[in-house]
Amino acid sequence: MPEGSEDRSIAASVSRRAVLGAGAGSVAALLAGCGSPVATGLFGAAPPTHNLTYWNLFTGGDGDNMVKMETAYRRAHRDVQVDATVLTWGTPYYTKLSLATSGGAPPDVAVVHLSRLDTLTKAGLLSAMPTDELSAAGLPSDKFTPAALRKATIDGAVHAVPLDTHPFVMFYNVEVCRKAGLLDASGKLKPLNGPQELTAALRAAQRVTGQYGGVTTVTNDPSTNWRFFATFYYQLGGTVLADSGTRITLDDDKAVKALTFMQSLTRSGLLPKSVDAGGTTSLFSTGKAGFLFDGEWQIPTYRDTPVKFDVVPVPHVFGPKLVAFADSHALVIPRNSAMNPERRAIAMEFIKSLLDSSAIWAEGGHIPAWLPVRDSADFEKLRPQANYVAAATAAEYDPPGWYSGAGSQFENIVGAAVATSQTTSQSPAGAVRAMRSGLQPYASAIPPVG
Repeated sequence: MPEGSEDRSIAASVSRRAVLGAGAGSVAALLAGCGSPVATGLFGAAPPTHNLTYWNLFTGGDGDNMVKMETAYRRAHRDVQVDATVLTWGTPYYTKLSLATSGGAPPDVAVVHLSRLDTLTKAGLLSAMPTDELSAAGLPSDKFTPAALRKATIDGAVHAVPLDTHPFVMFYNVEVCRKAGLLDASGKLKPLNGPQELTAALRAAQRVTGQYGGVTTVTNDPSTNWRFFATFYYQLGGTVLADSGTRITLDDDKAVKALTFMQSLTRSGLLPKSVDAGGTTSLFSTGKAGFLFDGEWQIPTYRDTPVKFDVVPVPHVFGPKLVAFADSHALVIPRNSAMNPERRAIAMEFIKSLLDSSAIWAEGGHIPAWLPVRDSADFEKLRPQANYVAAATAAEYDPPGWYSGAGSQFENIVGAAVATSQTTSQSPAGAVRAMRSGLQPYASAIPPVG
């Protein structure tokens, strides 16, 4: 047994006992029976292994970082065996999570997108986390990014612990922008406000690159099209859905205004009309585009390329204040009548540990939602992540709806319509009509949850 692990085992059990409180299990109960962690620890026998099942959807760099965070937990809790399962991102993940929970065999802890939380909660698939339970576990509600915690709260009850905020942001090629005269004396991008200033900056960058001022993926990527549109549309104060998706609230004038600006960038050749994800990566990493509009999770993609880049929130082109489209990863405890108080306490301990390790998570570009990490001196030194913290506080998400959320049919419909406008194959007004007609069958259908 590694040095100190027995002490940590006892400490972990005692901590768990404190979380459980008198109503969930007393000291006597924990000591009852020779198999209890405290009893076996005190009497020198090897502690029994507790199991914790954990589902997530992280691969690549995020997957590597999550494994490091799981390892940190295991090292501190050697009496708990964590069985982590990585499942395919998107609808397949949520389908499996829903079926497992409905079938009475959910994981103890799972990752979800907050944009999916409303539907999962109203389907009765998640266990609420009372504020006193969160506080007892060392997770008081005032220690989270407010926007993320609001999104994690459904009908007044917290149903998820936010892990991060991952906003749609603006990358810029430092060398291109320097040559274009877009940097200030400290070498940072000068503020860009309003459609004219952003367009002028793209035009200046284009003169340097000789090809494009900026780039964002248009082809075969409805989610990116939706995020780009949502950023500007939300800045105008627009909404898309209400009443859990049963009512379309799309503001045609605001949507046309946002799309008209976006189309002006592709029609003028400042951004490519048609480019897939691979083409986007190629253009920005080789200096053929000075700006990139994408999620911050692309930072690891460009970190290993020659391009020297920085990242800032997407400028507030419309409206008086910053508004950033974003989503959040969050940790939930699926509904499980068989979960006893001790197992639930272990689950809460695991969640707390992941949050405490979220400096590792931030290396993938994500902004920690756990303020003790986000406001730490170490995170303040982390670049470019610390440059776009404001996007987390200004985050707006997918609208609640049984067919909306990350990788959903909602994003497919709206994103596909946006793409037709970006390619100039359809007018902005035509794209808005396509959004409305595509969403209407879902808004009119009887919701399967709620």
